[in-house]
Amino acid sequence: MSTHSGLELQRIAARVRLEAIQMVSIQGLGYLGQALSSAEIFTALFAGGFLREGRDRFVISPGHYVISLYATAAQVGRIPREALASYGKDGARLEAIGGERTPVVDMVCGSLGQGLSVAVGYALAAGLAGEDRRIFAFLSDGEQQEGQIWEAAMFAAHNRDRMSRLVAVIDANNSQVDGPVTSVTTLEPLADKWRAFGWRVAEVDGHDLDALCGAFESGAYGAPLAVIARTEITGRLKSIPPTIDGHFMKLDAGLVRAMTEELETSLV
Repeated sequence: MSTHSGLELQRIAARVRLEAIQMVSIQGLGYLGQALSSAEIFTALFAGGFLREGRDRFVISPGHYVISLYATAAQVGRIPREALASYGKDGARLEAIGGERTPVVDMVCGSLGQGLSVAVGYALAAGLAGEDRRIFAFLSDGEQQEGQIWEAAMFAAHNRDRMSRLVAVIDANNSQVDGPVTSVTTLEPLADKWRAFGWRVAEVDGHDLDALCGAFESGAYGAPLAVIARTEITGRLKSIPPTIDGHFMKLDAGLVRAMTEELETSLV
């Protein structure tokens, strides 16, 4: 589906991380880990050609992940790169936590756990209207602790004939504001839970673009699809010390330089 080769997609993901580092360095702190963990997911959706502009719907449930949306959208020409310099500034359109003004997305939610419900509504409407749309809902693993996620999942499976083009993409990076997800509430076995609710499930390495694209290519087969992307909040960057808070990173010049050099080396 994509016009980009696998190597080109990998380079785009690296540039998404580079853009995100520069965006967070404006304030010196922010939601960098979310961009590091989800760079390949957003690259596969936008640069991989699975999210068709003007046709498919895209919902971001955890609003602080919009940093990845902005960086990826700039890479594929959906927003100007110079706009990234305004990220997180007072009055800027590119807010640190997305909202009703967020570009290039159909809905960004506020309170966690709401995004799948919105996506289910889009999917139901598309099914009733006979529209050729895929609906993608981007979720975090921490918000799987919210009951609303499972109510929406149950409703979607019950209406599976109209939901076969619904895809929930879960960034399973084991990170939330209070620490590792595993230390807050046990979610596993996550894949089995989604299957038990009547969904098809693809569980993949979320930093493997081939695996992600293969999951998104699985198409519509009579039930909604959950893609569980296993990722790391550091994006597997070796330059990030283990003592860093991945959920909300504080950056100094040395760390910015080290991460930038590591990513630029990967582009050579």
